[in-house]
Amino acid sequence: MINNQIKIFESVGWKGYELLDTGEGEKLERFGEYTFVRPYEDAFWKKTLSKKEWENADGKFLNSKSGEKAGWRFANKEIKDSWVMSYQDIRWTAKPTPFRHLSFFPEQQVHWDFIYEKISKANRPIRFLNLFGYTGVASLFALKAGAEVTHMDASKQSLALAQENQKLSGLENKPMRIIADDVLKFLERESKRGVKYDAVIMDPPKFGRGPKGETWKIENDLPKLLASVKKVLSPNPLFVILTSYAIDSSSLSLGHALSETMKDLGGEVSQGEMCILEHSNGRAITLANTAVWETTN
Repeated sequence: MINNQIKIFESVGWKGYELLDTGEGEKLERFGEYTFVRPYEDAFWKKTLSKKEWENADGKFLNSKSGEKAGWRFANKEIKDSWVMSYQDIRWTAKPTPFRHLSFFPEQQVHWDFIYEKISKANRPIRFLNLFGYTGVASLFALKAGAEVTHMDASKQSLALAQENQKLSGLENKPMRIIADDVLKFLERESKRGVKYDAVIMDPPKFGRGPKGETWKIENDLPKLLASVKKVLSPNPLFVILTSYAIDSSSLSLGHALSETMKDLGGEVSQGEMCILEHSNGRAITLANTAVWETTN
């Protein structure tokens, strides 16, 4: 049965991070002890907080649309190159990157909670696969919940941070494979080897390159990705999470694609917008689209 409803996947209750305010094409956020201004082009409204509160931010990321050279500008000269963030006993390194991010995506908190809960309550061994896994925070929640984890990304720099984050969380003795590879080639080999996974999360980019220069384009390769993921699912899969910052269309597009892939396995698909409540006035601010398939057994 097709689900045409759009759900709000809302991240709440995390003291280490706050979305303080949005407006006029920007967002003001607190990451631990630091506050930053980053572009948020969908904020077509006026800012709620005062100009002074925005100007007191420790740093700001400028994009090319501002007329200046894109990149970070730091008002606080004592700001560290990196610092440790934490949520529910999981610890990882935060650091400003050339791509406006800080080495993780706080709106993914809603999926971290889901991953931990589903795996913890599964009452059976779970093999978890994180594709386009970046610096590994989601993988650490699966690891903490008791899963055997495979974490894959094309960026060796991101994977080095994932390994560092595993140690920061005190999980270095838990089973996590960290692999640099092209996603489609990796899945093809896993399928041929008969390797199966019970739970999968993937966050494919709009465009990317594998370690050997392989090209990824989401409009061409997403159907291939979903078909390949299905081939490595176990006979009794627990969940599949698909997130996209790259698709401008409705989250229903992700939901329909995931529903079509999983239609003969039962279960149910929820799709919607990943949101964080804005501290200044309580609005739910959309930051990504997502679709989640989970078993109903």
